[in-house]
Amino acid sequence: MLAGKVAVITGAGRGIGRAIATGYAAQGAAVVCAARTQTEIDAVATEIQESGGRALAVPTDVTDWQSVQTLYANTIETYNQIDIVVINAGANLDRRPVEDSQPDEWIATLQINLTGAYFCAKAAIPYMKAHGGHIIVIGSGMGHRATSGRSAYASSKAGVWMLTRVLAEELKPYQICVNELIPGPVVTDMNRSTLQTNNGGGYPYALHDEWIKQPEDVVPMALFLASQPLTGPTGQSFSLMRRDSQ
Repeated sequence: MLAGKVAVITGAGRGIGRAIATGYAAQGAAVVCAARTQTEIDAVATEIQESGGRALAVPTDVTDWQSVQTLYANTIETYNQIDIVVINAGANLDRRPVEDSQPDEWIATLQINLTGAYFCAKAAIPYMKAHGGHIIVIGSGMGHRATSGRSAYASSKAGVWMLTRVLAEELKPYQICVNELIPGPVVTDMNRSTLQTNNGGGYPYALHDEWIKQPEDVVPMALFLASQPLTGPTGQSFSLMRRDSQ
């Protein structure tokens, strides 16, 4: 499905990013795994290589403009092209009402989720303009609805959703499609303590009657978006959540 394509994935050391990286590699893409923790992305790259795929691990801090530029420079040096960018790195550092929120954690959440997404998109554009491609931004239902005690995360993801739409308009002439993927609740290190199954056997159940997913459950939609024609869709939000939970 993705043979001959090169995909850059941020937050690829674990969770959704790791699942997408291995899923893309299994479909023939050369995968560039980016995250801050070298040992984690090395492990993912090694797993892909041992399965017969192609992978490169590049330590990257998405809040550091120079670090993001280096990520793409290394990708071009190794693979000579960039076809797909999955902007996945994220954080949810402040989970208090606004009155009780911690300014440093609030700002850091926006820096990682929103400024990081901006850096990752901006730095990729020059490399993708000549031949087009796909930018997939991992969003959240919280970016589309208000949630008490989640002002930093919700605000950052609302910004990501608008950034997605603006990028889609700006990049249409170059056949670069930009879409948001909303996974819904997925069991990852970021939210493991707040999710539970309704049978008492796993994680604290946070959303009534919602499908609590594993990272691998997000891969089919990520593959779908990465394999669409360069004529579209673009500027759209694709959600794995139930309609009444968004």
